[in-house]
This record gives sequence, structure tokens and C-alpha cells, in this order.
Amino acid sequence: MALLLTAGLAGSGLTAAQAATTTQEGDIGARLDAIPGMEVTEKPSTIPGQRWFWLTYRQPVDHRAPDGRWFEQRIMLQHVSADRPTVFYTSGYHTPEVMFTAEPTALVNGNQVSMEYRYFTPSRPEPAEWRKDTIWQAATDQHRIIEALDGIYTGKWLTTGASKGGMTAVYHKRFYPDDVDGSVVYVAPNDVRNRDDRAYDRFFETVGSPECNAHVKALAREFLERRPAMLERFGAAARANGWTFETLRTPDRAFENSVMDFEWAFWQYSLESDCKDLPAATASDDELYEALDTVSGLSFYTDQGLEPYVPYYYQAGTQLGWPKPEFRNLRPMLRYESSYQPRTYVPRDIPMRFDHGRAMRDIDKWVRRNAEHMLFVYGENDPWGAEPFRLDRGARDSDVYVAPGQNHSSRLIAELPAEQKADARSDVRRWAGVQDEPRTLRSGPAADDPLQLQRPRL
Repeated sequence: MALLLTAGLAGSGLTAAQAATTTQEGDIGARLDAIPGMEVTEKPSTIPGQRWFWLTYRQPVDHRAPDGRWFEQRIMLQHVSADRPTVFYTSGYHTPEVMFTAEPTALVNGNQVSMEYRYFTPSRPEPAEWRKDTIWQAATDQHRIIEALDGIYTGKWLTTGASKGGMTAVYHKRFYPDDVDGSVVYVAPNDVRNRDDRAYDRFFETVGSPECNAHVKALAREFLERRPAMLERFGAAARANGWTFETLRTPDRAFENSVMDFEWAFWQYSLESDCKDLPAATASDDELYEALDTVSGLSFYTDQGLEPYVPYYYQAGTQLGWPKPEFRNLRPMLRYESSYQPRTYVPRDIPMRFDHGRAMRDIDKWVRRNAEHMLFVYGENDPWGAEPFRLDRGARDSDVYVAPGQNHSSRLIAELPAEQKADARSDVRRWAGVQDEPRTLRSGPAADDPLQLQRPRL
């Protein structure tokens, strides 16, 4: 029987996953293609048992004027079965161009939809009307996609995301609370008091062991002590790679911003056990430059590195807010401390005006009073968790967990203490309405944790 089935698939040109979805529920590709405004391309799958579709969906630039200008938004769909739960993953940035399995997707054996955030290329209207790069417009993008797919995917729906993607999941839940049955939010900052960033300073005073904490701080100071040597190497790399500095104006400003980010970037993406791999503050210029480049990523501070993230910095400077540590450890060697803000990273021909926290206060109040079926997970040593979302008495069937010793990851349920891990997994599966065994986390050959794969600044 197995030989006959194999022979039949080979003769028809279908994979096992394609054959299953064709015979059991009609061709899923054709059903997707029938959605008005949807364009469908199937790509070779790298995860057995799934089909992989690259979709583009026609979205209004302004959802308050749906008959006006529009753009095509990119969506990745990993299809298992139309009657399984569907997990909507939001990166908050570009969507990963590889197949991967988000932690909640594995827990519920579900389909996975990944949305590219509006204004990230290629999901950007041209010319860009930057005032429409708002949290409500993006939440409404997500709402329309769920409405379009809900007629095909009949199981329960969950949302998930990490970092800015986690924030995106929260904002969607606030504006469209009835769209989904639960949300799993990883490492999402809640910068509700933008002018009061003492929480970040307290974090950097106490994170990790005293020895590792002091080592990271000493290296950051040493980079500035050796500014000429670091700039010599940075300049050589810029010439070799064709990097330019119109946005940050000079290599010196770009270098200093990378140093101000060094301590943050180490704790965001490394574990305390990685401290032993850092060079001593007395190491050679080449070793120090390599450490700065490895942790902070000097190419990010060039025009070429910043350009893909302009939509994020625009939102940070208009609605989301931003962290501003005191940098006491680096004074008086800083020359450009005032440049550590979103306005610096956005081309000057794009106007920006901060709403002074109005949007974030609304989100914070809603989460505290109305969160339902929401799970927030943070890494203990992640600086973005210094100002987390919190729940109040109005929240229902929701929790906030902190994974000991962990960093800025989207795979944190597995790192929780045993009792919390069991509770979190049980909640997610209950919200999704499943009883079968969870699937093993599977990724394509190039992907693991999407946050580690892309390494965005937030």
C-alpha cells in the first residue's frame, strides 16, 4: 500500500502534504487564490507535512479611506490543515523568508501565518505616506488578513510575536479583541513613561553577576578610550564595503552610537555564559574592534544598515517611545549622547512628532484592565524587559512569566521553571482547543529563533 501511494504521488507530481490538502479540503492554493486582493505563490517546503505559500494582499494605505491608495502586503503561510488551529506570527519588521515553527505553533500543531509589518520593504506604498505608519493602521492590516483567511481556516486562532512583533500582537488585541482566541507575547517592552527610564538604569546596575557586569562595562569604556584605533578600523571597513553615513553624519557619531548600544546588545542577544568569550579590556586593538563589531554590529550604524529599519524608528519617535539610559559609565568620554534617540536614525526629510505617550498609555491601561487569554513571557536578563507589560485586577485568564537567566528570545516557554512551563503550555493549548500531543519545534535549515536570525535592534 505504501509503495502504491508513493508511486501515485510521484506520477501526479504532488508531495504528500499537497496530496492531503487536495483530497481532504479541496486545493488550498486555489482557495487562497480566490480571496479578493490576494496573490498566491507556492514555494518548496522545508518542513515535512507543511505547504509553504508566499502571499501578497492588497491593503489600503489608510484604513479610514479604504477606497484611496493601496499597497501590497507580504504574508507567509505555512499550511498544515484547514481545521487545525492557526497561529498568526507578527515580527513587527520584515517577515522571515524561511520556514520556521514558532513556539505556540508547535504547541498546538497548527498552521502559521507570518505578516510583514507595513512600510517595511517590499510592503511599503510608494511614495510612502509616513503618517499612516501607526499602530492602529497596522492592527487593522492584521484584522483584514484574519477576516480574509477565517473562512478557510476554521480552527481556533492565536496571535504571537516577539519584541516589536510582541508589541504588534498586543496592539492588535487591544483594537480587535474578538479576532483571536488567545495571544502569546514574548519580550515586548511597554514604554508607557517615556521620560522616566530609571528602570533601564536599575537593570544595567544589577543584571548578571557582578564580574560579568563589570567586564561588559569596562569594555565599553575601553572602546571610547581607543577611539582613534577603532575609527581607523571602522573607516577601512566602510571603504571596503561602500558604507556611507548621511543619516548619522559621520563615522565618529556612528561609532559612538554603537558603543552606547554595546552593553544593551550584549545582554539582549547573549547569555551570561558568553561573558567568558569577551576579550579582556587589555586586549589588542584588533580584538577589541572584533568584539564591538560582533556584539553591536558596526555595519548597522551606516546608511545601508539603518535604511531597512526606518519604519521602526519612525514609530518609536512618534508613538512607541524609546529607552534612554543615563550612560554614567561612559561619561565624560561621550561626544554625541544627545543623538541616542529615534530622530537621529530617520532621514531628516521625513517629519516626526512624538505624541508624548498618549498611544502607549491607552495600550497599557487596556492591558491592565481588559487582557483576556494573554500570556506575556520575558527573559530575566533582557534589557527590553525592564519596562514590561503588567496585569491588574481587570485581567482574566492571563499571566506574566519571567524565564530565569534568559535573553531576548521568542522561545521562552521552554525555559520557564517546570510548574510555570506546564501551566503556560496548558493555557495555550486550551485556548487553541487542542488535545493531541504538541509537535516538536521544527525549523528550516537557515532558521531557529527568528529574533536570533534577524537580530533587529528591538
